Amino acid sequence: MSDTRRWLIPAAAGVLAITFVRVVLLALNGTDLFVDEAQYWLWGQEMALGYYSKPPLIGWVIGLFTVFSDATFWVRLPAPLFHGATALILGAIADRLFGTRAAIFTALAYVTLPMVALASLLISTDTIMFPFLAGSLAMYLKVLDTQDRKAAALTGLLLGLAFLGKYAAIYYPICAVLAAFFFHEARPTRRNVGIILGVFVLTISPNLLWNLLNGFSTVSHTLDNADWVRDPGSRASLNFGGLVEFFLSQFIVFGPVLFAALLIIAARARKRSPVVQFLLIFALPILAIVCVQALLSRAYANWAAATYIAGLLVAVPWLLRRHRAWLITSFAINGFFCVLLPIASVMPASFTWNGEQLLSRYLGRAEMSETIIDIAGDLGVGAIVASNRDILADLFYTGRDAGIRMYAVPPEGRAPHHYALKYPYRADGGDVLLVLPQGSEPPCPAEAMNLAEMAPTDGAYRDHPQELFLLPGLCIATP
Repeated sequence: MSDTRRWLIPAAAGVLAITFVRVVLLALNGTDLFVDEAQYWLWGQEMALGYYSKPPLIGWVIGLFTVFSDATFWVRLPAPLFHGATALILGAIADRLFGTRAAIFTALAYVTLPMVALASLLISTDTIMFPFLAGSLAMYLKVLDTQDRKAAALTGLLLGLAFLGKYAAIYYPICAVLAAFFFHEARPTRRNVGIILGVFVLTISPNLLWNLLNGFSTVSHTLDNADWVRDPGSRASLNFGGLVEFFLSQFIVFGPVLFAALLIIAARARKRSPVVQFLLIFALPILAIVCVQALLSRAYANWAAATYIAGLLVAVPWLLRRHRAWLITSFAINGFFCVLLPIASVMPASFTWNGEQLLSRYLGRAEMSETIIDIAGDLGVGAIVASNRDILADLFYTGRDAGIRMYAVPPEGRAPHHYALKYPYRADGGDVLLVLPQGSEPPCPAEAMNLAEMAPTDGAYRDHPQELFLLPGLCIATP
């Protein structure tokens, strides 16, 4: 049996078995699409080169998977499949660097990470980025070993695709520069640097052009959602609570044993092998950058996931060599979450704490949309207009076959999100059903009829009641 098959067969068997179970349970998933997922689905209805707040690859992938059905299962199906692919790519890297056993355990450790267990139930940009980012690291290691031109071209291509999945992939070129500064062996030839950068830029150029033509709306959106940018006065107030919260959450995201192992290895980085030091450079700076983000902003830092591709390649082989009992403990702890999370998604309403549904943010969205759509149908209005992004996102998804047009309330000033940019209501003279947060005053209050207040006792809108108004569309101004 070849060396490759010695690790690939058992690793692939484990990864495929876990992925198969996840796909089966995904078909039984009882949660609604989260607002971001509904937004990604909407993007997938039009294969554009950009979507204002995120790069386009997730929209393309969902569009491909939902060609024949827009059911929630098909929207989320790429998630477990992409994570399964990432696990095998990391196994291949571990085999190259640390041997057969490390490859098997690394692949299985990745597919059982708590963050992967959760991300296999939902669809996110991290999920779409991961296999391409891991593949770019694998090819870059080959470039450093062989200076092969084809490997350099593949590195640039895969890094570009990772960037089109999530802009956080830009961390890897930064880490590569740091690695080259510290290690002579981590310096590719000028020719290969040119190939990597050239293919990378060529791959991402359509999206860069789209951003240029649209006024770099992605950058504007990102800045608008960073508290320290919006409010210059807040720069003097550091968010130490947010930093602590973010840092401690990584023990859950990566698993307590694996994250502790990564920190222990990092604490004595100078005494580690050059390979481990190289991988740490592709992990620790990313974590440090996002920690700074958490410190400077009240916005929740969520770009640290890229840390754990290289981080896993450091932690698992070290535990396998030095602390096998702790590695077994890690599999037991992480495995518990791998079982609990999909079971909870199948029976989401049954998991409560102190009378509150633990998965409330994923429940009640479709029910709210269906009620709004039914009322609009009974009234015979020509359109539904909403100001709340969550409401609007699910209206587009749940009402995709309702035959009623959906619009955003036209924004004042710079549009805060994609819907208002693309779907602002333009008055056509007919009546509309307007959905506003409770307590909001509708335009033309004398002509607006307050129809109902929607205040669910549980689910995503438990603390976000909405009011429905019937009013002439001409009352809703268009900028």
